[in-house]
Parts: sequence; C-alpha cells; structure tokens
Amino acid sequence: MTGSIRSHLLVADWPAYELLDSGNRMRLERLGQMRLVRYEPKAWWKPDLPPSEWDRADAVYDAEGHWRLSPTAQREWSVDYGALTLQARITASKHVGIFPEQAPHWAWISEQARAAGKRPLKLLNLFGYTGVASLVAAEAGFAVTHVDASKPAVAWGRENAQRCGHPDLPIRWILDDARKFVAREIRRGNRYDAILMDPPSFGRGPRSEIWKVEERLPPLLAECAQLLSEDALFMLVTLYAIAASPFAIDNLLQDALGGRGGTVEVGELALRHAQSNKHLALSIFGRWSKGPVQ
Repeated sequence: MTGSIRSHLLVADWPAYELLDSGNRMRLERLGQMRLVRYEPKAWWKPDLPPSEWDRADAVYDAEGHWRLSPTAQREWSVDYGALTLQARITASKHVGIFPEQAPHWAWISEQARAAGKRPLKLLNLFGYTGVASLVAAEAGFAVTHVDASKPAVAWGRENAQRCGHPDLPIRWILDDARKFVAREIRRGNRYDAILMDPPSFGRGPRSEIWKVEERLPPLLAECAQLLSEDALFMLVTLYAIAASPFAIDNLLQDALGGRGGTVEVGELALRHAQSNKHLALSIFGRWSKGPVQ
C-alpha cells in the first residue's frame, strides 16, 4: 500500500454554492438563494470584501452561538446538487445540514461507482448526518445503509430523499450507535463494497454512549476493515478534529487496511474564495481505494 498527500480538494462547478469571503474568524457564503455569515475560527486573516458586502447577509451566526436573521430570511430553503434537491435549514448550531466542502467526495463516490461497472454494490455510511452522501451514492448505484445516532438527523435524511422525488432509492435509514451497529454487522457476516464515515470529535449515542474520536476511531476502523468485501472499492474518512493532521488518518488507514494493497490518499478539504486566491481549509480526509489515486 502506498500513501500520498494532496494539499487540498476544492469544490468545483457547483452553481448553488460560493464562498464569497472569509476572515476575522467569520465566513461569508452563498448557499442556494441565501447569503450566510457564520463564525469560523479557522479564518484568522483579514476579509477581502468591504463590510457593506457582509452586511447583505440574510442570516448571521455569531461567535456567541446566536443566529440573527433578516426580515426576509428563510429558515428552510432548497439547494440543488445535480439532480438532487437538498433541504438546508437554520438549526440551533451553526450548521445548516449541508457541508459544501464535502462536494469533492460526493463526485469521487459517483466516479468509483461508475468505474466498478454494473455489479451490485453496497455502501455503509456511518455518522451519515442529513444524508447527502447517502443520496449521492444511492443515485450512483450503491445500495446504501445510512447510520446515525441522531433521530433528527435521520429524519432530515429521509426528508431529503422525499424532497428529491426519490423516496424509493435503495437506502436503509438506521438510528443506532455506529460502533454497536458495526459489531452486529460483523457477527451477521454482512459485507460492504464501500464504507464512508464522518465521525464527530466528541459526541453521545442514542443511549448516552460517549464518543471521543482519538479513542474510538482506531478500533472502529479495524472493525470496519472486517466488513469490507474481498473486492471492496474504498473506505473514506473525514475528520474535523482541529488537533489531528492528514498524516494521522494515513497512519490509521495503513494500520487497518495495510494487508489489502491499494492506495491511501490523504489531505484537506478546502473552500476557495470566489473572488481571490485565498482558501479556507475546514477538515482533513483519508480515502483508501483499490485502484490508483484519481
């Protein structure tokens, strides 16, 4: 197995999204028809655009954790991604149900399905949140098992499937703790051709199970390796833990999948400013695949 570093993957050719500016620990973006300003501790630099552009935002999430909405702002709105129509929503946190920096992964998942030809494919999405990756994978041809410990997140995923007009896409929506579900799947003898996960740095399961990524991720990856089929396509991990680095994911995937050959690609997910050469790096990723890096 070989490893490679790619400094960043960038969103490309998505008309529904733009990172308009970032700086002073904030980010200004357009998602669908909504202009958002959200607290972003990774943006240490100065903004490029004048304050008047930032003042045009429909909704602002400040450093104190509060939303301020303009009189015309919508709390829910639609965002198109290819043939999919996704639901964005103002929530109690700064998140709105869609992570635009993940778009390169969505395109890569579709590419992997196309390259595999017409054989049946099964994908496991752990910590699946609102289901965007699950919908992309199902549309590409995977039979998807979507697992999340949050009941509202799973319900949101189902709503996204309905909104897209694809309620019959092959997705199993499962409310469960990821580690416990994986353990049961191992005992059942089930196998998957692809596994993706976006684990939180810290969280609790539906029965108050404590999750700390630095403690729980290594054994989970080892267990997930047991779930991969003999001719599996890939395993994809995204981390938003600030203290981690791409090399950490590289090492973990090498430990879990070292005997399988293939390639590990690691790096950062970043957003590019629409009107400057600046970039906002938001997370790290690692993806093992049987074939060469694309």
